[in-house]
Amino acid sequence: MSETGQDLPPREAMDFDVVIVGAGPAGLSAAIRLKQLAAEKDADISVVVLEKGSEAGAHILSGAIIDPSGIAALFPDWKEQGVPLETPVTEDRFYVLTKKAALRLPNFLNPPFMSNHGCHIASLGNVTRWLAEKAEAMGVEIYPGFAGAELLFGEDGGVVGVATGDMGVGRNGAPKDNFMRGMELRGKYTLLAEGARGSLSKIAIARFGLDKDREPQKYGLGLKELWQVDPARHRPGLVQHSFGWPLDSRTGGGSFLYHFGDNLVAAGFVVHLNYPNPYLSPYDEFQRFKTHPGISPVFEGGTRIAYGARALSEGGYQSVPKLTFPGGALVGCAAGFMNVPRIKGSHNAVLSGMMAAEAVAEALGQGRAHDEPAAYQSAYEASAIARELKKVRNVKPLWSRFGTWLGIALGGFDMWCNVLGFSLFGTLAHGKTDAESLGKASDYQPIDYPKPDGSLTFDKLSSVYLSATAHEEDQPVHLKLKDPELPVRDNLPAHAGPSQRYCPAGVYEFVEENGQTRFQINAANCVHCKTCDIKDPAGNITWTVPEGGGGPNYPNM
Repeated sequence: MSETGQDLPPREAMDFDVVIVGAGPAGLSAAIRLKQLAAEKDADISVVVLEKGSEAGAHILSGAIIDPSGIAALFPDWKEQGVPLETPVTEDRFYVLTKKAALRLPNFLNPPFMSNHGCHIASLGNVTRWLAEKAEAMGVEIYPGFAGAELLFGEDGGVVGVATGDMGVGRNGAPKDNFMRGMELRGKYTLLAEGARGSLSKIAIARFGLDKDREPQKYGLGLKELWQVDPARHRPGLVQHSFGWPLDSRTGGGSFLYHFGDNLVAAGFVVHLNYPNPYLSPYDEFQRFKTHPGISPVFEGGTRIAYGARALSEGGYQSVPKLTFPGGALVGCAAGFMNVPRIKGSHNAVLSGMMAAEAVAEALGQGRAHDEPAAYQSAYEASAIARELKKVRNVKPLWSRFGTWLGIALGGFDMWCNVLGFSLFGTLAHGKTDAESLGKASDYQPIDYPKPDGSLTFDKLSSVYLSATAHEEDQPVHLKLKDPELPVRDNLPAHAGPSQRYCPAGVYEFVEENGQTRFQINAANCVHCKTCDIKDPAGNITWTVPEGGGGPNYPNM
């Protein structure tokens, strides 16, 4: 039945051995590994991958410094396979920024595993496109432009597949002339590889209590611009990270500049979403960062060619939920495998997809279906992923508790202790969710952000234009409010309407009309970052999938 109460035709159904939601590194690696295992045993495993973007890679956003260990495990001859890992890292630099100065930190202060030696600067979106080509060549069916909108449950309560969203539904919820019912894709096992804060993963975690006895997941908002710079200012292979200005000591985050490709520089900024100041705008902090006298020369004579934003899972070891449930599992950033101090997770995404595939292939070989692929959980607990995350598990909570300066120093000390096999802190808790961390407006002063100059700094709408974001305008708003009155009634007086600042795409506005304030959602601007689903202090906003194919179309990101 539609939102307007009209009866809808039944969905058509297709059956597969494995249904995967999300054509990112984790989902595609799982699909490829399933096909590899099937070929080794001269068996047949049917695999379908759903992708809500217009193509595989369209919604992929990352720095990215890529640790090739994941790709190497999936394709031992990866160097001969032509994977687009363009530029080897040649130099690591770490800076502490004050408003006017940049102090370089000596590399020997960092534990050995923090080195980027052997890693590559690349577009993770292009690596994802390459993985998709490999998967399709092996017989994987990939359906871009089809969003996994609903989990399907069997009589025993386990997951038996997913349904894609209906197409051709008007903003009023009524079917239009081009209406097309979504499809049911039923699988013996379903793998959720949606990335951080996936909408179906969120449902599965809640339904099956996968986060029981775990710390709450923590997040950051990553913002990125791609610049074509003056060749004289390009340093191929240079990796530069910084922390400090423009963020204050109680706000976690940092920046990166990666030089790669054809005079390209990936400029990025991450703000930890447990920040307390409701007046803070992560987007505007990123724009301010570029004006630093130690940073701005890189962009002189250059052209900004792309923009995007995406939430990152930052909870780490103590926040990883139980990975398996009846009928399926979580893989990649849906489970939260990012290493926060390294700012890397794609290698772990690939490895987790492979582990899940191996557990599922074993189950299928035994004639099983719709049960829990528990071997994946056991494999993770004994894996390089778990060992890597355990070494850095206290960096994020120490930073959150003690602020930037003391917190980073203590985090570095703890990482060195973990190199030696112990920690004086044990395993620290995160405590509050990111939504609960937002303070009251009465306790803070508004931040006066400089007006964009249009050459180095830019407004949100011109940035959204560069993300090539497109949605069907006449469709239901995919950003759902549990209480439509709450933003104006509660969030505006208590927190100064934080959604208009934490959103990096200008989706949310408080509009004055005839002496009244109303809350406006510009859903067509949404770049699918998921920040609103994470940071809203009342948990009032639920991010759901729009019509398939909508959202950003990131080139080379």
